[in-house]
Amino acid sequence: MSLEARKIRLLMQLRRAGITDTAVLAAIEKVPRERFVPPSFRDQAYENIALPIGLGQTISQPEVVATMTQALEATRRHTVLEVGTGSGYQAAVLSRICRRLYTIERHADLLKEAEARFAELRLHNITWRRGDGSRGWPEPRRFDRIIVTCAAELTPEPLLEQLQEGGCLILPVGGQGRTQELLRLRKTKDGIRQEELGFVRFVPLVADPVERRSAG
Repeated sequence: MSLEARKIRLLMQLRRAGITDTAVLAAIEKVPRERFVPPSFRDQAYENIALPIGLGQTISQPEVVATMTQALEATRRHTVLEVGTGSGYQAAVLSRICRRLYTIERHADLLKEAEARFAELRLHNITWRRGDGSRGWPEPRRFDRIIVTCAAELTPEPLLEQLQEGGCLILPVGGQGRTQELLRLRKTKDGIRQEELGFVRFVPLVADPVERRSAG
């Protein structure tokens, strides 16, 4: 089966799984996932599974990427922060939906590879930094949407501070080595409203133990 046929099969699987946002489906269709995985895994690029990308990190299962992207409710009016660039695949999908994407990654080698992919695909609305994503974007900025692609023990307070009122934050919460709960946090004038979206498995969000602050 060709890669194109496998992509069509994957899109059908995503629709059956409840992905109905046409912008999300179109973005996943346009982003060549095979360019974001090591060559030895390219024949599995359109399987609905997570794949290793090195340094103990993974590219998320397409269904999880689609679910989180759909839950983010981003549009061309929105500026989005992504914590955990990884291979760059989630960023590439988001860049086709939002106005501007900022993405932060701890691992320099992964970030360098992601940068090359963004350039190759001519994704010019992405800004990237190397750093501790649990502390948010290093320069003062507010975001309409924030997505975290690694699991936090608790919601990092700096991310809530950088979220605009009326915005939402999608992140998996839970300890390493066990299933985490995917949450959507909406920031309202009255505080934070939390929604549970299901269970996922992500690599942990690594934070500086001295600087780290978390919300209760």
